[in-house]
Amino acid sequence: MIREYKTIEEVAGPLMLVKKVDGVKYDELGEIELPSGEVRRCRVLEIDGSNVLVQLFENSAGINLANSKVRFSGHGVQLPVSRDMLGRVFSGMGEPIDGGPKILPEATPDVNGSPINPAARRYPSEFIQTGISTIDGLNTLVRGQKLPIFSGSGLPHANLAAQIARQAKVRTGGVTDDTKFAVVFAAVGITFEEADFFISDFKKTGALDRTVMFMNLASDPAIERITAPRMALTAAEYLAYTCDMHVLVIITDITNYAEALREVSAARKEVPGRRGYPGYLYTDLATMYERAGRKMGSEGSITMIPILTMPEDDKTHPIPDLTGYITEGQIILSREIYRKGYLPPVDVLPSLSRLKDKGIGKGKTREDHADTMNQLFFSYARGKDAKELMVVLGEAALTPVERLYAKFSDAFEEQYINQGFYENRTIEETLDLGWSLLRILPRSEMKRIKPQLLDKYWPVEE
Repeated sequence: MIREYKTIEEVAGPLMLVKKVDGVKYDELGEIELPSGEVRRCRVLEIDGSNVLVQLFENSAGINLANSKVRFSGHGVQLPVSRDMLGRVFSGMGEPIDGGPKILPEATPDVNGSPINPAARRYPSEFIQTGISTIDGLNTLVRGQKLPIFSGSGLPHANLAAQIARQAKVRTGGVTDDTKFAVVFAAVGITFEEADFFISDFKKTGALDRTVMFMNLASDPAIERITAPRMALTAAEYLAYTCDMHVLVIITDITNYAEALREVSAARKEVPGRRGYPGYLYTDLATMYERAGRKMGSEGSITMIPILTMPEDDKTHPIPDLTGYITEGQIILSREIYRKGYLPPVDVLPSLSRLKDKGIGKGKTREDHADTMNQLFFSYARGKDAKELMVVLGEAALTPVERLYAKFSDAFEEQYINQGFYENRTIEETLDLGWSLLRILPRSEMKRIKPQLLDKYWPVEE
């Protein structure tokens, strides 16, 4: 039997203290009924004997301590899940906001799922095609991987997130297979304009049909920002491990999530860690990131792309720093490339996918992928060095080969990096473009490509 309590002692911001409570558990969901009949939701944050500290999902305005009642549900925050979620748009608390009916659930799991047991993990080894050359060709995304995107304030990470969600495809044995592929897209702490952009873009391009969207606005309560990513991961786990689908989870913006976590921590008067963030930020992020992967005994998989903005473009800021420890690489957006007008402005040299070599090669992408990737990295890096030398000493001081590398660097940025947000390149088109750009350099400089591959792919006229 559900008990009701009229023992609210204190309300401070998003927190409320309830005394003389019995049988309540950590993370349990509760309801506050106001004298007017309005019901607001809360979640148990802390238990001290018979005293319970709860966090409000909505604001605390209008709560009368003497006449308001609190009751606890006996379970945590849950999400009704079903295959019918595909093509739908939900709030950060899992409520439909697209005008459609409520989901008839096939299950209602708790949103605070567990990270995958390391002993039960299968190693990521299959290629996911995003249609973006700088990712597919140089920092390949592998099914089951966690590959974050580090952006800066004002850079178009929202457009990049939408492009990946639209274009991503699973390839099995070198052949595209979309029959069991789905996208779970969670927007955390975004503006009304960004929400309209995402929803209209997905509808216009048809990407919404295979997508489950969770929209949390900046005007929503902080607790909803903390819950929204977990809602998305719970939906992804159902689609992956119950429906045997390959799910790509995109979460933007993790920085807004961490700010909400800091806000709640401050309200609880916890001892702050680096830059005021709670000391358990690493653990908290890991409980989300480690829910992605592949499980033994399951055909499905969860691949995660968390997107975060680095305050002041600082890679050592706690959010990107801790994210980098947990995930397998990072894609970094460059303000310098963005100023040149090249989109998406991916800075390929500091970007890294630690699992890229596991998802490329014959039978996955193409036999020449690894060698051309290494040659493009080397050539672009040497071209950048040549351009820096040119600024100091002038073009006349460069050797003929160094001038060719400088020319290659410009062409690489203009053609390979710059493709816009609506051009979808197959991996074959990306690899062919790489070979075309390498033609700027003499064949004798192709020292990172095997001779048999050079004979096969180097243009006939050469």
